[in-house]
Amino acid sequence: QLQLVESGGGLVQPGGSLRLSCAASGFTLDYYAIGWFRQAPGKEREGVSCISSAGGMSELADSTKGRFTISRDNAKNTVYLQMNSLKPEDTGIYYCAARTRWCNTYSSQYDYWGQGTQVTVSS
Repeated sequence: QLQLVESGGGLVQPGGSLRLSCAASGFTLDYYAIGWFRQAPGKEREGVSCISSAGGMSELADSTKGRFTISRDNAKNTVYLQMNSLKPEDTGIYYCAARTRWCNTYSSQYDYWGQGTQVTVSS
């Protein structure tokens, strides 16, 4: 069974950091691009960042450029999203998703999704 599981979310103060993990089971991530998406209450899901199977990184949101960094460890079958200088507007449910090889801006182009992890930035 193909599965993606996110972890690492939580409550953090503005200016703080979190590292999200996306662990795959039932398949190897080597041939997949992994995207991170988020959804705030009452808003549409938006792309945050993506890393291709070859390791190329794509920033999908202008608002997180310079603050969020995506990386992958194929040996651990896991992709990470390091989030620094967090702001209240970063609050939402963060999802990881997989599609073969190349990144894509549109969430509809991803085949497999995790259940999401809640990130709350508040003082």
